[in-house]
Parts: sequence; structure tokens; C-alpha cells
Amino acid sequence: MANLIYLTNCSLDGYIEDEQGEFSWFPPDADVFAFTTEQMRSAGTLMYGRRLYEAMSVWETDPSLAARSAEMAEFASVWRAPEKVVYSTKLTAVSTANTRLVPEFDPATVRKLKETADRDFLIGGANIAARAFEAGLVDECRLLVWPVLVGGGKPGLPRGVRTNLELLEERRFGNGVLYVRYGVG
Repeated sequence: MANLIYLTNCSLDGYIEDEQGEFSWFPPDADVFAFTTEQMRSAGTLMYGRRLYEAMSVWETDPSLAARSAEMAEFASVWRAPEKVVYSTKLTAVSTANTRLVPEFDPATVRKLKETADRDFLIGGANIAARAFEAGLVDECRLLVWPVLVGGGKPGLPRGVRTNLELLEERRFGNGVLYVRYGVG
């Protein structure tokens, strides 16, 4: 059975976007970027909400990103490899290969996928991740916590969901970012 892993960047006060919808407060850093690429490498499927998919799809649709450096080329390659499932009622088509558009997040379907998959799932996008947390589907929560307070915006973790976490791993980066990996449940 595969794990469903929530991987996200967030501010120290727990937001993935500030009140203006921006996330430029976590600037690229070579070590964190390489680490994130390695985190994504084990995924057989990426599950995204519409907004995160639209932001991430440039790794396939804009070849100039991969041309900037060997690290960016590696990330683009790792991002393109897994199957992608995009949950959206607003999109009518997707712009990347190996991508399915699904209108509704159905916990029973995701549970069946986890039972039959041999590679892990990464889920991203606060709203879709919240649905997975609410349904008890998330096996691990991996956070890259940036040393900034943004004071409000889109929470990285769901509100109204209570679950126990077990610290499995932690790592500090030279730029002050803290990676924490928790087992859920």
C-alpha cells in the first residue's frame, strides 16, 4: 500500500500564501530546491488542486525554466515523470502530459488508489490536502517551514481537524528553513 504524503512550504505562522495570495516570501535556495526535488522523486502520483497545478505546470510547459540550470532541469524532469491528478470544477482541460482532470475529490476512490499503488502519492494544495486530512487519508505531513511571519493568508494545515502526529525526521538548512516530517495518526 502506498502512502499519501502532504508536502508543502509554509511560513512559521503556518501559511502557504499571504493575504494577497503571494508566496514570494520563500525565495529559491539551492539546498532547499535540491532537497524538494529528492522529496518528489519517490512519488508515483502527484495530486493537486487547480491553483497549485497551474503554478506547477510551467515545469512542463515552459522549457526556459529547465534551461536555467542543471538543478532546474532535474526538477522539471522529476516533476514530469509521475502521473498527475488535478481536482478542479473550473478547469476543462489540462496543459501537461500524463495528467487526469477529476472534478471532485472522492475519499473512497483515493483510498482504493492507495491500496493498489506501489509508489507514494504527494498531495498539494491546501484545500485538497484538507479534504484528505478530514478523510483520514494522509499518512505523512512534510513541511518546509520558512523563517518568516506573514500574519495571515491561506493556512497550510486544515482548520477543524485534530490528529496526532509523530515526529519522524527533521533537518535545518543554512537559510533558516526547517524541514519536519511527521507520521499522521
